Amino acid sequence: MTHFRKSALAIIVATGIGGCVATPPSEDPVLLKLGELEDRLAAVERILANGSLVELTVQSDELQRQSAELQGRVETLEHSAEGTAGRQRDLYLDLDERVQNLEQGLRGAVAGVSVLDGGSLAPGQLPVPGGSDRDNYQAAFELLKEQRYEPAAMAFQQFLVSFPDSQLADNAQYWLAESYYVTNKFEDALDQFRVVIDDYPRSRKVPDALLKMGYCNYELQRWTDARAALDRVQAEYPDTTAARLAEQRLKRLDEEQH
Repeated sequence: MTHFRKSALAIIVATGIGGCVATPPSEDPVLLKLGELEDRLAAVERILANGSLVELTVQSDELQRQSAELQGRVETLEHSAEGTAGRQRDLYLDLDERVQNLEQGLRGAVAGVSVLDGGSLAPGQLPVPGGSDRDNYQAAFELLKEQRYEPAAMAFQQFLVSFPDSQLADNAQYWLAESYYVTNKFEDALDQFRVVIDDYPRSRKVPDALLKMGYCNYELQRWTDARAALDRVQAEYPDTTAARLAEQRLKRLDEEQH
């Protein structure tokens, strides 16, 4: 019997003795209470003896640890979800902006459909009124590819008036000259190719413009000027397609004894 049980029994026995009355043991309330306490103490001792209470405490601690770990994971997932939502929102805004830009370009293209579908340009009219420089350049270039040289020339002319500072201005100037060249307007083409060289000296179109100046002078039977332009292409822009074409035309001049 443990010290705790001995103390409890001593107190109870002393109390019973102090008020001793001739009562049968089976009916004595003190003894009955004592028996109940003994049973309860025995139950507690059994729990302590087999370690159940300790095990429950350990399990409780483990459950608390797992709960804290789960709570941490939940907070991490919530933070990740917030980040994902933010990235999705940014992606949506970027996509929306790009769609709006495409729609604006489409509206500009639609505005120029009448010209691209066979209409004509009035003097001073852009092929894509209200469109950007790139929209109008592309529309003019499409006219040139479709061999609609007169409206193409007008489109490039108006482009240069409307967008003189465009990064596409040198290209537009070159194709304006080309639209004259392919329609055998060699004097006009010669003047416009010269503008490419004089106004856009850093343009990648300069070698081609020099070559075409040689071609124009050839067609105009200005043999000396033709040779001068073709020789310049070879000297200043060697190892280019323009230089190889210039060499071929120079051989032709030699063969024709010009």
